[in-house]
Amino acid sequence: MSENGILFVVATPLGNADDLSPRARNVLMDADVILAEDTRRAGLLFKRLGLARHGRLISFFEHNEDKKLPKVLDLLGEGLSVALISDAGTPLLSDPGFTLVRACREQGFRVTPVPGPSAPVTALSASGLPPLPYTFLGFPPRKKSQTEKLFAAHRDTGATLVLFERKTRLAGTLAIARDILGDRDFCVARELTKEYEEFLRGNLGSLDEFDFELRGELTVIIGPGGGSDGEADEAAILERIAEESEAGGKPKEIARRVAERSEGWTAKEVYALMRD
Repeated sequence: MSENGILFVVATPLGNADDLSPRARNVLMDADVILAEDTRRAGLLFKRLGLARHGRLISFFEHNEDKKLPKVLDLLGEGLSVALISDAGTPLLSDPGFTLVRACREQGFRVTPVPGPSAPVTALSASGLPPLPYTFLGFPPRKKSQTEKLFAAHRDTGATLVLFERKTRLAGTLAIARDILGDRDFCVARELTKEYEEFLRGNLGSLDEFDFELRGELTVIIGPGGGSDGEADEAAILERIAEESEAGGKPKEIARRVAERSEGWTAKEVYALMRD
């Protein structure tokens, strides 16, 4: 396909086969080698898309990426074209490939993206939450303490947070987000571009109202502090003071809890408002 080795980073459909771009189709049919996160799923994908590939299909996933890297670099050195795909969407975003792309850049091999579906961007575009700025967190850590640190690190950035989560961990992760980030708007997008696509919207402060027994692939959007409109106004702060007062505690403690839930407000400012 090319006199010089080249790595194509190819986005594949999240669910709807019609989302595969004509360019991606051509690259996948013509590539000498296709690196797939799951070769069985890749084979089914090609069958579903009606693609007749001629290239070798090689497994390339998180736990064998380092082992397979030298072989892939050798293939590129032979002048072969290599296409990297994940199970769905854009590779590298919580999927393997970063180590390979970095090694290719360091060794002078050409790397070119073949853009297309991306779950974080797709979910964000239809969530109704502020799209800019946003930060993609991937999958949160398994340990609660590490997830708490992750959210705490992004609490005051003013950015919308986008992350992936498994259905069995969704409720717990949202509860941690509520405790660390405060009462923010959220949206859970499931089965993007598929038949049972659904967007579930709500507030972290009202998690008890939701049934999170959801099936399918999940992408979570958490809005910036102060709700979807950004910094909380005085009326919102007074409402939160009333809510936290019902929960009990000394005035300064209440002020601290309200400030943790409110972008642009310090505990000192909240305490001063309580005394007015």
